[in-house]
Amino acid sequence: MRPTGHDEKAKGEAGVDEILGQVLRDAVWERLDVLTELAEHADAPSLLSVACSELPRITNEWRALLTVHEPDDRGDCPECSSRWRRSRAPCAVWRSAYEHLVAGGLAPRPARHLLPAHALPGTAAVP
Repeated sequence: MRPTGHDEKAKGEAGVDEILGQVLRDAVWERLDVLTELAEHADAPSLLSVACSELPRITNEWRALLTVHEPDDRGDCPECSSRWRRSRAPCAVWRSAYEHLVAGGLAPRPARHLLPAHALPGTAAVP
């Protein structure tokens, strides 16, 4: 059985990790909100400035992320795999990259859950 002090320390570390995780998530969401606001409401010169500064940075970060998810010699994603569970390539990161950068054509599409039922493939409008 672990000493009580260790349990309290572990709980404290988990709390710090949760707080840090929330701070990081909030910062990312805020940055995405700022970029969305600029894309929707900025004038042409501001848009050009943002595109020139942000697109190279974003593409470099996608490349860095995808590099660590490149399949290994066995065809597994080394980042998503663990000692006990293999994750075959393409992993979720590569599938997401394809969906957003290639299949989506970089154009925003409404989320499936936001579409009216009659607009979904294979459904008919209810009279």
